[in-house]
This record gives sequence, structure tokens and C-alpha cells, in this order.
Amino acid sequence: MNALRRWIDPYLLMLIGTVVLAALAPARGAGANVAEGAATAAIGLLFFLYGARLSPGAVWAGLSHWRLQGMVLSSTFLLFPLMGLAVFWATGPWLAQDLRIGLFYLCLLPSTVQSSIAFTAIARGNVPAALCAASVSNLAGVVITPLLVMLLLPVGGAGVSLSSIEGIALQILAPFVVGQAARPLIGGWLTRHGRLTSVVDRGSILLVVYVAFSAGVVSGVWTRLSHLDLGLVVVLDVLILAVALAVTTLVSRRLGFSREDEIAIVFCGSKKSMASGLPMAAILFAGQSVSLIVIPLMLFHQIQLFACAVLARRYGQAAQDGIR
Repeated sequence: MNALRRWIDPYLLMLIGTVVLAALAPARGAGANVAEGAATAAIGLLFFLYGARLSPGAVWAGLSHWRLQGMVLSSTFLLFPLMGLAVFWATGPWLAQDLRIGLFYLCLLPSTVQSSIAFTAIARGNVPAALCAASVSNLAGVVITPLLVMLLLPVGGAGVSLSSIEGIALQILAPFVVGQAARPLIGGWLTRHGRLTSVVDRGSILLVVYVAFSAGVVSGVWTRLSHLDLGLVVVLDVLILAVALAVTTLVSRRLGFSREDEIAIVFCGSKKSMASGLPMAAILFAGQSVSLIVIPLMLFHQIQLFACAVLARRYGQAAQDGIR
């Protein structure tokens, strides 16, 4: 059973189950409004907990390592958008428009927080720097991602406006700031009960997935998705991740970063956040086929977890053997 869990992420099974539930019993009418409200509240609670758990001292300490932070931000908001732009224009004749938008949108998102830190720890890398880099990336993404969507998406971004950015700030950034203010009161308790954040993290994503896929089922968008399109998205997701991993590794070594810093750069600079990406997509692409647009992100999420789990184990084993 333990061997099976190493290869099959239980959370992936929950995501698949959520999609199946949305297909069989989609939220409609008043039920859809209730589900959307619950998803919005769960995302707000999640970022409140992030804010309450994150020490301001840890942020400032990590920011002092400006070369590492610059590498992660450059990969997240420069390398990835360039790849997204190339993929968007190259796939015009072969891929459905909503999936092209989804692949581009995936490349404009910030890094993950929890899995970046977890994999850095497994690989015996610079965990404090990874914590700071992933957190800064997420906070910066609240503003940078919508702006990049407005500037770079040639089509499909009609729903993006300053009001969209305000909506994201209210849903994500405001709860984080309130959490920071509440940290002196509840920070210690949350640190001792870290599982609460994990449950809210996963539960909020499942709710957002259910809402998005329910809307797709009700509107009939799934009838427009072919097996060929789905297979091509998987191939492109793998290619994007492979390029990101290769570039962050090679550039880190070229610039003379330590092994520990290289690990933090690779894991923080190659990942994309589904926790931030799904709620932002619901706001940025309101009125469009959100359930199709987020498919590349959902597939990329599982691919990056599998690939980085293997890579983290190899880094960790190399550290034990005294090999870079």
C-alpha cells in the first residue's frame, strides 16, 4: 500500500473524484450560487491562514538573498511567459482556443508554496530561502499575473480589467494581510496545527474544481474537447516543465549557486500554483469556458508533483552520497 501511495497521489484521486461528481451531479441554479460562495470563502480562509502562519522575519531574511529571489522571479515571470507565448502561437492550427489560452495562462501564474517548500526539504536544500521565494512569488502574482494576462494574451482576455485585479486583491491579498495582522494572536496555534492549513488548501481547490467543472457540464463545453487535444496538452505540459527544470538547473550552476540554493531555485522556479491559479481564472475569465481553460493547469499540477518528487529523492540521495 505504501509503495502504491508513492506512485499514485491520493489527492489526484480526490481531484478525479471531484470531476466525476461534477459530471454526474453538477451544481445548477441556486446550488451553483451556494457552491461558488463556499469556494470563495474557502480561498479567503486559505490565504488568511497563509498570512497568519508566515513570519514577517522569515520574509525579510529570505529577501536578503536577492540573487536567489531574482532567479526564481525571473523563471516564474519571464522564462515561463516566453514559453507560454511561443506555445500559444505555435499551437494555433492544432489546438482548441480555450486550451491554448489555458496553456498560456498556466505560464503566467506564480509558484506554489507548500510543495515547493516540501520538495526543497526532501532534497536537503535551502528551506528558508524556498519559503520566502515561494511566498513572494504568490504575493507578487496577485498583481503580476493579471497584468501579464492583460498585456500578453492576444485573445480571450476581454474579461480582464482593473476591476478583475481588485477582485483578486480582495479575495487573496486582503485575507493574507488580515492573517498577518492576526499572527501574534493565532500564529503559534496554527504552527502547532499545520494540518489545518493543508486541509483547507486541498478542500478549497476541490471546491473550485467542482464549481468550474459543474459550469462546464451545464453549459456543454465538454462536448468540444477531443482526445487529441487532451493528449497534446499533456505533451506540452511535460515539455514546458522539462524546459523550466533544465534551465533553472543549468543557470543556477553556471552562476555559481551552492547546491542548497540550486535546489530552492529549481523547485520554486519550475512550479505553478493551482491554489492561486484556479480562483484567479474564475475572476479573470468570467463569462468564458473556465472549465476548459484550467485543464492545462490541473494536468500540469499532477505532472509537476510526480516529476519533482522523483527529482527531490535523487537530490536527497546525492546529498547522502556526497555528490552534487
